[in-house]
Amino acid sequence: MDTTTTITPLGGDVYEIDTRMAGYTGITAGYLILSDRPCLVEPGTSGSAPVVQAALRELGVGPGELASVVVTHIHLDHAGGVGDIAKMYSRAEVVVHEKGARHLADPSRLMRSARMVYGDSLDTLFGELKPTDPARIRAVEDTGVIDLGGGRRLESHYSPGHAKHHVGLMDSQTGDLYVGDAAGIYIPETADVKPATPPPDFDLDTALASLGKFRSLGPQQLLFAHYGPVTEVDTTLERSAEELRIWVDAVQDAHDQDLDLDHAVAMVVDRTKDRYAITGDDVDPELAAKYEVLNSAESNVAGIMHALNRHA
Repeated sequence: MDTTTTITPLGGDVYEIDTRMAGYTGITAGYLILSDRPCLVEPGTSGSAPVVQAALRELGVGPGELASVVVTHIHLDHAGGVGDIAKMYSRAEVVVHEKGARHLADPSRLMRSARMVYGDSLDTLFGELKPTDPARIRAVEDTGVIDLGGGRRLESHYSPGHAKHHVGLMDSQTGDLYVGDAAGIYIPETADVKPATPPPDFDLDTALASLGKFRSLGPQQLLFAHYGPVTEVDTTLERSAEELRIWVDAVQDAHDQDLDLDHAVAMVVDRTKDRYAITGDDVDPELAAKYEVLNSAESNVAGIMHALNRHA
């Protein structure tokens, strides 16, 4: 496969790697912290593993030199490549929230669920999450620490709402906060912030509490897996919370009218389209289509519907 790399230095020995999910550029980012104990955050999909390996090689990290692989959560666009990367870097510890650890050790249940959702497109989009030796996995609880060497730490903070196995990761040296999907997705081409509310774990109050926790940490910069760095921390987190509330209110209205999923999606898309530059007439339709693959309105509405039904 093509393993052309796109590596962007962000300062503080942090490098953004385009992990190129399903060949798309600018849709999934991993990050290498090139500290005394090199750490890879968000390896991406199984299909991304050769791209990530090429990037680490280019950055001077050999097979025995990667100290840790950390995922914000176990969804396949973030953690699908963990098993592959663990094999390539045999000394690296794999760090994940305790609610996700067993799925990295035995991915069979997770893969069955994913195949039910994605069908044949699963292989193209993500590939197969391979098992990781349980002895290599370290599960963290509400908080945890990853030693980056030289007194530098990556601190994990439990942040469910998007997923019950989600953590945010704060770099003690740079003030960078790796937000995973807990703050939604950021589209750098248009500066849009859109919600990420897939089933089965989405919960509005929990998601808003996680955003509050992120604000309280006082980060200098947000590093989105989708996609890239954002320095406007407070306004971005406020926008993320606002979008969540607006989407949930819209889906609640559709729910109250007993609309089926397709009609609810159409109603929500119509109500929210003017909030996003990416849906404008002057935006490259390929860009909009690319983000719809990653973060579809149907998936978001289905997740909110699921939450509303659960609470009802």
